[in-house]
Amino acid sequence: MGEVLDGAAVRRWSRLAAEALGRTRAEIDALNVFPVPDGDTGTNLHLTVLAAADAVAALPAAAGTEETWRALTQGALVGARGNSGVILSQFFRGLAETVGRSGAAADGVAFAEALGYASVLAGNAVERPVEGTILTVLEAAAGATAETDPPESGGKGPAEVARAAASAARQALRRTTGQLEVLARSGVVDAGAAGLCVVLDALAAVLTEEYPERYEVPARTAGEAPARDRRARAEPAGPGYEVMYLLDARDESVPGLREVLDGLGDSLVVVGGDGLWNVHVHVDDAGAAIEAGLEAGRPHRIRVTYLHAAGSGQRPQPPCAGRAVVAVTAADGLAALFEGAGAHVVRHEPGRVPPPAVLAEAILAAGDEVAVLPNGPEAVAVAAAAAERARDTGASVAVLPTRASVQGLAALAVHDPLRRFGEDVIAMTRAAGATRSGHLEVAAEEAVTSVGLCRQGDVLGLIEGDVAVIGARPGEVARQLLDRMLSGGGELVTLISGAYAPAGLAGELEGHLRGRHPDVEVGVYDGGQVRYPLLIGVE
Repeated sequence: MGEVLDGAAVRRWSRLAAEALGRTRAEIDALNVFPVPDGDTGTNLHLTVLAAADAVAALPAAAGTEETWRALTQGALVGARGNSGVILSQFFRGLAETVGRSGAAADGVAFAEALGYASVLAGNAVERPVEGTILTVLEAAAGATAETDPPESGGKGPAEVARAAASAARQALRRTTGQLEVLARSGVVDAGAAGLCVVLDALAAVLTEEYPERYEVPARTAGEAPARDRRARAEPAGPGYEVMYLLDARDESVPGLREVLDGLGDSLVVVGGDGLWNVHVHVDDAGAAIEAGLEAGRPHRIRVTYLHAAGSGQRPQPPCAGRAVVAVTAADGLAALFEGAGAHVVRHEPGRVPPPAVLAEAILAAGDEVAVLPNGPEAVAVAAAAAERARDTGASVAVLPTRASVQGLAALAVHDPLRRFGEDVIAMTRAAGATRSGHLEVAAEEAVTSVGLCRQGDVLGLIEGDVAVIGARPGEVARQLLDRMLSGGGELVTLISGAYAPAGLAGELEGHLRGRHPDVEVGVYDGGQVRYPLLIGVE
């Protein structure tokens, strides 16, 4: 092969590694006892590499080496799942920053140095590394190739380096059982490290063109029952929630975020760079972990996974009987609107999210068939975790994808407790989906938006979270925003004034709608929300 993992080779490696992890996923899942015995490490690694492979496959056939590596690392970063998946994405990044560069050296020495750099980069992403894990095996694989001589001096070429790294990783994998007490007690090797070995075996196969018939995953040798069986008998220790999100943030904001998250829980891994980061942590307070992201930048694609009963060690109580709707909000006026329409309201502070345990308790207190309205993008994942906890007691819980309060109100307007629960959820979801949401906010700092540069103090008009209008006066921006939102049609406009809305704003907009859109019905309410002077819904 003329170049170390050129674009064509990266395509083959990513696809082969994804296929190999797909075949070994269940075997790796069965090994998963650390850091949480949730039996999903193989699945997480498979999904991570599959996301990377799909990103590479989406490139045109003529894409170059550097572009292909960039797609691989971006796909892995965005699609990373679980602790091991995030670490693996950083390993890809390390290789991309060395052998993936245009004009990078292609001999065995350069490839060995790249493996060493990738190992260090992955290790630096983990706040508190533990011996006997994927990092230990990665370090051993890189260390086995560290003294590689140039080919002209009789040293190894890239294929031999890859083979040596994969072999050393396999030897280190067997040692993990004796390096970590929980692995020894369960008679298993580390699950994340086993997945890494599969990925390195696929790398060696591509470079040597020697493809194995099967990829080995060491079976359990002795010890306790598999993790998923033990969970039925005893509540596992440790934090109750796995929180993951992508974060748009300045690089200088990340050290402070790491410090805050390290104080909240464990299994902290933060990877990325150039403004995009993947954050993973296990905590008891999922809301606090998300709020830390909000302080550092803009978290999105938030995932909160309920691991076991959070913190208290107590299981949720059985649900009350009956059909109910639970709505999440931070504002007094909005709370009154939801309660007036029959919902049970869970309040939280502005700029924060409700703790999953609190939301789960509210769901169980409301009924045994409950529709949950998160009413904000940051609360959707928290609501999903709370719903999972509530379902453990036998409750039927549906989390509707309401990413704005106006969508939650639209869903609640069609709620009918006399329908079957599934039919009611479908009707509410359709109503929410048919409602376009917009809002006004004031720019806190200068930034580049999709419609141009905004400066601190500018009034921004957003539709579905994207900036659509920038101006100096709230009334002017709101009028333009309404016209855009109604350009595709609409029968009902809902205007919800915030705590700091300019006096007379709602009346000004009502007059504008009567003149420009006389057939549209208008509803005006006082929401009392702090951050947004105006919320707009169009149905």
